Amino acid sequence: MGIVNLTEDSFFRGSRFLCPDGSVDVRRLVERCGSMLEEGADIIDIGAASSRPGASPVGAEVEWSRLETALTVLNAAFPEAKFSVDTVWASVVRRVFDLIGPFLVNDISAGREDPKMLRTVGSLGLPYVAMHSRGTPETMQSMTDYTDVVQEVKTFFREFSGKARDEGIRDWILDPGFGFAKTMDQNYQLLANLRELTCFGRPILVGISRKSMIYRLLKTTPEESLQGSLVMNLLAFENGASILRVHDVAETVAAFASIGIS
Repeated sequence: MGIVNLTEDSFFRGSRFLCPDGSVDVRRLVERCGSMLEEGADIIDIGAASSRPGASPVGAEVEWSRLETALTVLNAAFPEAKFSVDTVWASVVRRVFDLIGPFLVNDISAGREDPKMLRTVGSLGLPYVAMHSRGTPETMQSMTDYTDVVQEVKTFFREFSGKARDEGIRDWILDPGFGFAKTMDQNYQLLANLRELTCFGRPILVGISRKSMIYRLLKTTPEESLQGSLVMNLLAFENGASILRVHDVAETVAAFASIGIS
């Protein structure tokens, strides 16, 4: 899953495709998405609002205005591509569906930000990524009071699975939420025990590319954390991940090919 952000403040500069005037840089966006698809991306993941710690929320209307521009162009340029859209808003989901048809909903709030989200996804029959966190995207709570992050995440998804069933969501993907309301030690505890989450029988999506759990450990920056990201993604795959959300598609594909995984 290749990452593109229609934002000016996502933590990794190389993923941003918003011009200084707030418009989408369509030319660069199409070039980048085309490159990622050629390099081996199965899904293009598009976010129009930054979820980095301290980022200001932009709201559903601004989010949609960016997505409408980008998806109209990308869907025309790459009609066979699979798209994932990061959003916490049911209204955005419905508008994207009306524009491009079925797509993968990637919701970092797992339906808690917008009470209409799960019902909307279920009614449209869309696949859905539910991510673990505590609090809302604007008020993430620390998990320092939990000694067993793996059990906390398992409890969260046991509860979510019931909500998904009640709302008619049959095709959902589990995202443990690396970097969201977790200490560095908890992130690595979760990575080491990722296979425990396969008990739900759901694909596991891991998004650790260039995150602080890597660059702070290495005392470097997001821009200098490619090698660490490649190692962590290989570990995640070995521990049960089904989908890897990455900034660097070609390098990740090459890393896997070097150990005989295509």
